[in-house]
Amino acid sequence: MLYQAKTGTPVYVPLPSYVVEALETLPRGPKPNARYFFWSGNGKPKSAVADWQRAYRRLFELVDIRRPDGQLKRCHPHMFRDTFAVEMLLAGVPIDQVSLLLGHASVKITGHGSSESRQLSRHCRRC
Repeated sequence: MLYQAKTGTPVYVPLPSYVVEALETLPRGPKPNARYFFWSGNGKPKSAVADWQRAYRRLFELVDIRRPDGQLKRCHPHMFRDTFAVEMLLAGVPIDQVSLLLGHASVKITGHGSSESRQLSRHCRRC
C-alpha cells in the first residue's frame, strides 16, 4: 500500500509477484523501516525528495532525450506516470480503472493530464 502524497489517502498498487519478490530481497540498509523500500524513514521527507529529484535529473541527462529538432527535451519524473496512464489506455484498460490506479478521486482528473493523455482519453470514450 502507498499513500497519496497530496491527500494521505491510501493507494493500493497491484504488483506482479516477481516485483514483490525483488522488492523483498532488497537490502534493508542500516536502519530499516517496514513502511518504506527506498527510504529509511529517517530524516526529513523533503531531503529524500531532493535526493530523488537529483537522481532523476542525472538520469535524464544521461539518456539525452531530444526533440525532433535536436533540442534537449525537458524531462521530469511525472512523465513516467503520464506514460503509464497512456499505455494502460492504449492497452484497452477502461479509463475509470486507470483513474483508480493513478489514485484519482474522479475520472475527470485523469483526463486533465498531459495533452497526449487528454487526446487519448477522449478517443477511448468514443470507443
